[in-house]
Amino acid sequence: MNIRTTLVAGLVLAGLSAAGLPVAAHHSFSVFNISETKTVTGTVKEIEWTNPHIWLWVNVTNDKGGVDVYAFEGMSPNFLERRGWTRTTLKAGDTITVDYNPLRDGKNGGMFRTGRMENGRTLTMGGSQ
Repeated sequence: MNIRTTLVAGLVLAGLSAAGLPVAAHHSFSVFNISETKTVTGTVKEIEWTNPHIWLWVNVTNDKGGVDVYAFEGMSPNFLERRGWTRTTLKAGDTITVDYNPLRDGKNGGMFRTGRMENGRTLTMGGSQ
């Protein structure tokens, strides 16, 4: 192998390696404690139907009678649409019980696992039932 071929091969490998870094970083679940599941019940404040992941904001009554806002990260809209979710599956004002993997830093929220609505419908990151 000559020096030019070696240099080109090295640059190609470096480029491919660098291209994979953002993808791996984007899909990291390190901010969530995936070995623990918590549950809260509240009222949907807002749902952000955006890429790369949806965000569900839920108002949860705390033990002092006030309201805490919880933020839950979900899958992408495309992923969820293929599994039966739509932009209107959840609306502001809907009551929902959310099972989630909490944030490691202790803030309110985490990774959405399942949601049970008042009408009995169950929502999961794998689809709705």
